[in-house]
Amino acid sequence: MRVHLGCDHAGLDLKEHLTGWLTAHGYEPVDHGPFVYDAVDDYPVFCLRAAAGVAEDRAAGLDSLGVVIGGSGNGEQMAANKVRGIRCALVWSEETARLAREHNDAQVVSVGGRMHSREDMTRFVEVFLAEPFSGDERHVRRIGQLTSYEETGVLPPLPASAQLSGDAPADA
Repeated sequence: MRVHLGCDHAGLDLKEHLTGWLTAHGYEPVDHGPFVYDAVDDYPVFCLRAAAGVAEDRAAGLDSLGVVIGGSGNGEQMAANKVRGIRCALVWSEETARLAREHNDAQVVSVGGRMHSREDMTRFVEVFLAEPFSGDERHVRRIGQLTSYEETGVLPPLPASAQLSGDAPADA
């Protein structure tokens, strides 16, 4: 499996560590940078490319996931989620890493390089890469709603149980 990597200066050490770890564990890392430390680099430059690499691979039928890394992982997740078709999850535990794949079929994971130890973050990535999507109908339905909105800009209809009454406006 290919694993696309992107980060900013705060994630550079972890990205370099993960590149070696991935290779040692039979993965094919694809490094989208940065390649040198620059304290004022911009994470979108690298994280958008990593997420786009995953999207392109998957569109071509290849088995591919991604990892984006920053100080907190927040901005990196936001950048990756701007790539059409990508669902990127910010993870901070083994459980959130597992659920990102199992429930959300996330193709990219974001980790905060300043939030956890190298060992913990490596474990989060390991769990993420190993966990399959469950394929449960409820998760497929929810992902379908996200995909439809991304493609059309039309909000999914509210269920009857969520219809507003009284003075509040109803969803059109």
